[in-house]
Amino acid sequence: MEDKRMLRFIAFAMILRLSSEIQAQLEVSFYKNKCGDADVEKIIKEEVSNAFFNDTGIAPGLLRLHFHDCFAGVGCEGSILIDSTPTNVAEKDGPPNGITIRGTEVIDRAKARIEASCRGVVSCADILAYAARDAVVLTRGFSWDVPAGRRDGRVSLASQTVDIPAPFFNLDQITQAFAKKGLTRQEMVALVGAHTIGRSHCFSFSDRLYNFNSSTGQDPTLNPFYAAQLKLQCPRDARGNIDPNLVVQMNTSPALMDPSYYADVLTGRGLFTSDQALTSSSATIAQTRIYALNGFRWQQDFVQAMIKMSQFGVLTGNQGEIRLNCRVINS
Repeated sequence: MEDKRMLRFIAFAMILRLSSEIQAQLEVSFYKNKCGDADVEKIIKEEVSNAFFNDTGIAPGLLRLHFHDCFAGVGCEGSILIDSTPTNVAEKDGPPNGITIRGTEVIDRAKARIEASCRGVVSCADILAYAARDAVVLTRGFSWDVPAGRRDGRVSLASQTVDIPAPFFNLDQITQAFAKKGLTRQEMVALVGAHTIGRSHCFSFSDRLYNFNSSTGQDPTLNPFYAAQLKLQCPRDARGNIDPNLVVQMNTSPALMDPSYYADVLTGRGLFTSDQALTSSSATIAQTRIYALNGFRWQQDFVQAMIKMSQFGVLTGNQGEIRLNCRVINS
């Protein structure tokens, strides 16, 4: 028994050491003096800003891209940007993504500009990490220094999107999904606050309105007035189906990073089952109440959790590659 405990301790220590070594290889201002006169972060910020001013929905799209990239497969290595091929269905076409993906064209434009003056140096994974930060700032969230130096993965499999937390998850399931990526329950509560911006397709939560379980059609934890509003926005046709293109706003301020998400959850207006699940334990309820009353505290915690998440499973050094086109692995 003691030998087994010692082996587990040694294995855990090795994992911590490897994680620390990888994170140590990421640096703030990593591309300074690596691209001549080209300001990598400025170029990315310009492309994100231009897209945002044409469509504010691009901000939550870019943030979600970064989340989904980090949660699927190896980690934050840009694999969500790779296109499917006749012989492989890639992450971007996996069940949680597909038609709900937004923002890849912004990454493409930033990459093209950077490659024109600094070929083969800046990874798609880093561009995505910078773009997610810039998207948060444009929606009036706090900024942060992005540790960079990621390299791009060469594998993208739709099957690996199973690790992305689903909107129908209960509290245990969503907590375990974040724990698998090294994130605590407290960090999970901070990060899901990203649902304060953006929109959702009706099919992501329609079971809460019409087919909750065998005994009730509507989720009893859903505010009845909110449920009535959602049914008007997400009606069923004569066959009981919902138009897959129908979308609703996540809340009343979908382009503003504010703590209204947490206030909504406390009043039964969390859009997803996984959102409303925050009210199913005393610990998460307490944290939700703190964030609902103190947006400054939430923003601080959100930034720290984002920095930690963005370093999960990164490829550095000679690992992976620097893709010349974010959609295609180098030949």
